[in-house]
Amino acid sequence: MGDPDVTTDMTIIEKTFEDVKNGHTHYTDFYGDKELRQEICKYYEKQYSYSVAVDECMVTTSGCHAMWLVLESILDDGDEVIIHEPYFTPYPQQIELTRGVPVTLETYEEEEFQVNTERMEKLITNRTKAVIINTPNNPTGTCFSKKTLEAIATLAKKYDLLVIADDIYTLFSYSEPFLPITVLENMRERTITIGSFSKDYAMTGWRIGYVIAPDYIIKTMKDVNENNVFTAPSISQRAALHALRNREKIQPKILKEYKKRVMYAYERINKIKNMSVMTPRGSIYLFVNIKNTGMTCQEVTNLIFEEAHVLVLPGNAFGTCGEGYIRLAMTVGIEKMEEAFNRIERMNIFS
Repeated sequence: MGDPDVTTDMTIIEKTFEDVKNGHTHYTDFYGDKELRQEICKYYEKQYSYSVAVDECMVTTSGCHAMWLVLESILDDGDEVIIHEPYFTPYPQQIELTRGVPVTLETYEEEEFQVNTERMEKLITNRTKAVIINTPNNPTGTCFSKKTLEAIATLAKKYDLLVIADDIYTLFSYSEPFLPITVLENMRERTITIGSFSKDYAMTGWRIGYVIAPDYIIKTMKDVNENNVFTAPSISQRAALHALRNREKIQPKILKEYKKRVMYAYERINKIKNMSVMTPRGSIYLFVNIKNTGMTCQEVTNLIFEEAHVLVLPGNAFGTCGEGYIRLAMTVGIEKMEEAFNRIERMNIFS
């Protein structure tokens, strides 16, 4: 699973519990702790030279909750949402839960799992409301190029679509700095950005995320959320505030550790018979090609579990075009990874 073994930095924990002792145990503003929302706005200004108003930001109870709130707020029954495949497993169900229709666009390793907008355009109908993009990507590990983002933006403007940017792994962009699609020309009015503290700050258990969007969408989300969880946990919101304020101290250590793990795994995989993987571009996952085994991804997953006692996920868990792949999560240290790869290497199908 994508739950890092790295514990939340003690700076965040200690400062948060000081806030708890000082009384931050109550409901916050329905849109989220104003101090935190202001800090998120400051972050986008400093990181991307992108201005965000406080009323264009809402704090949510995790990124997944943010996605549900967004879809519930923008979709009419029967509206279609395009998702690029392989995709984060909950996307289709999240769309269906809000009475929408998921439409999948396959991406391929030979195209570096980039979105092909010529194929995307053929999927657009008069019921298409939005496109979900996820870069750096779970599960493939790819990062969309500026050219890809610009092509998606062109389509969004041409067909008056919303773009839901699931920006969960922004820290883990190894080949070049992360570029949010919302900063592209004329995209702020049609982009809904979902952010999370889970991976970028090793805060999965705190369940805290946020949305940046036009103010009328934020207001609709707030109205929906009043009938759901009301507000995100006040304690977790304070933790997120301290994470942002101390990010220059906290994040380099996290990035260094995961980049080291990803590169170690990449080198090991490409030395194993019947396995291959693209050069890592981003995220904390590797999408490993096992087609040369002649077996299905589920068969390979089962065999690795039974013979090597290593748990991986079959690629088809992320959509049909994930067949022929397995996903590895870099959520354990090098020592455990070394043992895992040593066991896999001894298996008959990989030796």
